[in-house]
Amino acid sequence: MLTAEQTTELKTRLQAEFTRLAAHAHSGLEFTMDRDRDRVGRDSMDEATEEEIYSTQLRQHDREAGLIVKIQEAMRRLESGEIDECEDCSEPIGFKRLLARPVTTLCFECKNAREQVEADHVSVAE
Repeated sequence: MLTAEQTTELKTRLQAEFTRLAAHAHSGLEFTMDRDRDRVGRDSMDEATEEEIYSTQLRQHDREAGLIVKIQEAMRRLESGEIDECEDCSEPIGFKRLLARPVTTLCFECKNAREQVEADHVSVAE
């Protein structure tokens, strides 16, 4: 069980990350809306470079949108007192792990076990 101080620290981190990502999402929207500027005098290399930047920006936006959802879920679990409970084994998730990755839902041992299964699956597929 987390102390009140630990809960406050996690809440502060989650809120700060949420605020940062929301601001970045807004600037990403502006980037998308600004995309249709005048293209007179641009060569194919300019167009290709812009297209790659645009594609990268969209992928980053999608990842950040997913992270916003995870942050909201972590804040819900924090409020309900469940943030430090592993979803697989119900054992406590250590505070240091939560500080490193506040959106985690797995304890260190369960995360390692899942990664091993994934690695084994990739090895078999190759």
